[in-house]
Amino acid sequence: MRKAGVTSASSGGGEGWPCGGGLNLGVKLNVLLLLLVVATNLVSLYHLSLRAATVPPVLLQQQRDGDKDLVLIRQLEAIRAGVSQLNHLRSSSPPPPLPPAELCPLLPPRPRRIRLLRAPGAPPPLHVLHSLRALRPDDALSIAEPLLLRGCHPLPRRRCFSPTASASASKLLPTDPFSPLPDAAVRWPKEAKCKSFSCLPPSLGFDVARTEAARFLRARGPLDLTAPQLLRLASLSRAGPIRLGLDIGGGTGTLAARLKKLVNATVLTTTMNLGAPYSEAAAARGVVPLHVPLQQRFPVGDGTMDVVRAGHAVNRWIPEVALEFLWYDADRVLRPGGLLWVDHFWCRRSDLEGVYAAMLRRLGYKTIKWVAADKSVAIGGNSSKDEVYLTALLQKSFS
Repeated sequence: MRKAGVTSASSGGGEGWPCGGGLNLGVKLNVLLLLLVVATNLVSLYHLSLRAATVPPVLLQQQRDGDKDLVLIRQLEAIRAGVSQLNHLRSSSPPPPLPPAELCPLLPPRPRRIRLLRAPGAPPPLHVLHSLRALRPDDALSIAEPLLLRGCHPLPRRRCFSPTASASASKLLPTDPFSPLPDAAVRWPKEAKCKSFSCLPPSLGFDVARTEAARFLRARGPLDLTAPQLLRLASLSRAGPIRLGLDIGGGTGTLAARLKKLVNATVLTTTMNLGAPYSEAAAARGVVPLHVPLQQRFPVGDGTMDVVRAGHAVNRWIPEVALEFLWYDADRVLRPGGLLWVDHFWCRRSDLEGVYAAMLRRLGYKTIKWVAADKSVAIGGNSSKDEVYLTALLQKSFS
């Protein structure tokens, strides 16, 4: 009787599904797994509904936006990986070898954008909240300039109007770039000590009628390279005419003004208003100022410049890795046969050959002029004998 009962149970187990014994073990496990998945989803939905009821709507929306961005980034990475794999499979030749490490150093760490913090309960800063299409606060020197110097570039655009100089200043702008500059062309800060160009030291480049009028015309020593000498060396080296140029750290734009008068060349001048209105002065002289820091990629096209000059702002105070990136960016914008002019580069004598000269020679340029001299002799002061100036004129290869 016991054996017959077992046989009857095994033969009629299909009527007792899902606990009957008629189904095999695999089907039972699949059913159990399906029940576990459904239960897990129900528990997850219950917890999410409780969390959504307690999380503020703003934070919940931010979290959703962040999740969407993360999903989008992962999808883009997957697409890029797939395209790379397809290109690799389609290519019949092996990928080219990597260039030497000394030619392509690792990128420096990306500068972080600075968070402008304020005390709890304090009113929002003026540069954050202001009326749309209204006159923005005059924060160029207090906020924009420090952010640029710390690597926060480019700064975001704002839909508001910028304060400018008085309308009467446009009537006073000179037609000669070596005429005195009108003080009305600048919005002098209220806290500034000087509120006129005559108050600024002539050595800063604002005495355009006398001190700057003699620059790049007469050589005071072997370190100096005049504009006529530059044009003559460009002709002898088959570099072609000087039509377009870039003056890195060019102050008030004296080289641009001189080449404009001599050969009607257009030279862009990179400027920063460090304690003085360099950008406004260059614009008042009729040359183009580029308000960009030295660590930024030059905003000009590849292979477009006939000459690139590195002025006094380019010196040993720039970190070596950042300086090497600057030289290679100058190489990017120079056309074949273009000229790289290193003007009065200042460094320690012990670092000249081992660091900076080797850095320039790695460009593989032809040397047209190379002069190094003690800084104390060059400026006629009491500078340390360990400090030297370097002036070099190098030509990019034609191939």
